[in-house]
Order: sequence, then C-alpha cells, then structure tokens
Amino acid sequence: DQISHLVVAANTTMTQFFLEIDPKYLREDPYVPTANFFPPVRAIDLGLKLPDYIHVYTFPAVASYVGGDIVAGTLGSGIFQREELTLFLDVGTNGELVLGNCDWLVCTSCSAGPAFEGGGLKYGMRATTGAIEQVRINPQNYEPMLLTIGKEKPLGICGSGVIDAIAEMLLVGLIEPNGKFNQQLDTDRIRKSETGWEYVVAKAEQSAAGIDDITITEGDIDNIIRTKGAIYAACKILLESVGLTFAELDSFVIAGGFGKYINLERAITIGLLPEIDLDKFMFVGNGALLGERLVSVSREMMGQARNIAETMTNIELANNMKFMDEYVAAQFLPHTDTNAFPKTMEMLK
Repeated sequence: DQISHLVVAANTTMTQFFLEIDPKYLREDPYVPTANFFPPVRAIDLGLKLPDYIHVYTFPAVASYVGGDIVAGTLGSGIFQREELTLFLDVGTNGELVLGNCDWLVCTSCSAGPAFEGGGLKYGMRATTGAIEQVRINPQNYEPMLLTIGKEKPLGICGSGVIDAIAEMLLVGLIEPNGKFNQQLDTDRIRKSETGWEYVVAKAEQSAAGIDDITITEGDIDNIIRTKGAIYAACKILLESVGLTFAELDSFVIAGGFGKYINLERAITIGLLPEIDLDKFMFVGNGALLGERLVSVSREMMGQARNIAETMTNIELANNMKFMDEYVAAQFLPHTDTNAFPKTMEMLK
C-alpha cells in the first residue's frame, strides 16, 4: 500500500528485456534500439505481483551501449546543471562516459571487460570482505604489505587492489612499462608457473583459504592494460571530438562501486586516469541510483531525464580509427606518450 510507482534504470539491453521487447536489433546492422523512450507500464502487465494502479517508469536510453543507467547517472550527478566542464565516467563491463555541462552533452562507451570488477583475473574477486584493496611493496626486498576489505585474511584481489599492485610493481621495478616482469631481480616473489610469470601477493599460509598462493600473473597485467587503455582512449577521443583536452576539464566524476576503493594516484600511475589535479576528481557512488531516487520523489525529474537523453549526442567508437590509434598508444604503463604523464615519469626515474 505504500508503493505508488517503480523506477528502473538499466542498460539498453536489460531495459528491453525487462519490458519484454526483443533486443535482437541491438546486434543487427545498423545496431540501434527498437526505441529509446518508453511510456509508463503497469507493473502487473510485466508480471510483477503488485496492485494494478502501480506503474513502472523506465529511464530512456541514448544508444545501444549508452542506456538509461547512464542517463540516470547524468541526472543524479547533476552535471547537466553545471556551467563547469565535467567528464562523467561509469566503469563496469563497459566504460560509459558523458562530457559536457548545462549547455551541451556528448557521450560514448567502450568495452572495458570485467577486470576492474575482479573478473578475468586469476585470483580476482569483487570488492567484498577479504578482497585485497591496497598493496604496498618494499623497494628493497619486494615484499608486499596488504590491506583487505574488512581487514580479514585475503581471499583474492579486487579491481582497486590489482590497480594498486600493478602501480607499485611498476614503481619499484618489478615490471617493465610493457607489463612484463623483470626476471633478473633477486626475489622469490617472482616465479614462473605453468601459465607463465607471476608475482606472489600473499602466500598460502597468509590467505583465508590456506591452500594456494594468491598471485598476479602477466596475463592479469595484460588484461588490466587492455582495459585501462580502452577507457583512457575513450576519454581522450570524447574530449577531442569537441576540440578539448584533459587540461580543460573542471571536474572528473567517477561513478560506480569501482570508484569507492580506487586510489587515484595509482590509477594515474598505470595510465587509467589522466594526470590532472587530484582535486578535480569526485566520486558519486551509484550514479544510477541517485537518479532513480530523484525520479521516485519527483515525476518532473523523469521529464528532465528525457530531456537529457534527447539532447545528448552519442559518439560511436566501434569504427573510429582515431580511437583504435589511441587504444594502441595506451597499451603501455602509463602510456607511450610520456609527455602526458610528467609526474609519473619523474617517479619512474
């Protein structure tokens, strides 16, 4: 009796599944949704066991890979109301970006993969209790010092933890800028396993399971380099599409659970984020949820969300050769363009 309506913010595919619309056209040329805007639907018509007066409001999408969750995040973060130039980044399986201010908005998306959520890593896990979230490495003996979520024995390593670890390994010389281990170092922390070279972050007796050593492999590092390269390249191309650079940003907003634990300095060290003033970065947590809350208490906000989706211009990267060039250039730690990371390069000397 206390529910008056429901609000849903999801990516384009999930929204169409939820509304029982065939999403096959998202995978067929010209790769566009059946529709981006949908009217309210009775919850009971979607199979929800709720009174027939309750309607479901879904956030509109912009494109196949920029969905209602990003529109909700744009609404919730308030970047559409500010005069300041803001870049909004939501990292999940895809990296989705919105650039602009109160006068204009452009957006894009890139395939990021699950690495920053712990997926695709040998001992990767989500950012839950027992996940290694911070790593510091002694430059003299290459022994690690770990901090886990909940301060429990380590179970694995989450996205923020592997970013921390790779940055540390780079700074102390355990790995080269190409992500390969320095095999000449005198330490038993680096070893060759059946799957290749790896660094032992936590020995079995230190781990929660007590069975296997927790390691970071060259394959893990390659995975992170590919992911961070895609995100950095997408950010740069989105800015260049409107004739701007990172230096001209007033703020850089990071959304999603990924941003909760990330160390900005370490993310810059590996070239995931641009080397700009740290004060320009801001975390908003679950951006989509912020937008949903606004709409749940004010239906006028859904009109604002529709306006955001209608006025936002999507920049497609799938066949963008400049993006591919930037992506290749970013397959290095921190980047092949060392001039873009002067402070990091100074630390690496």
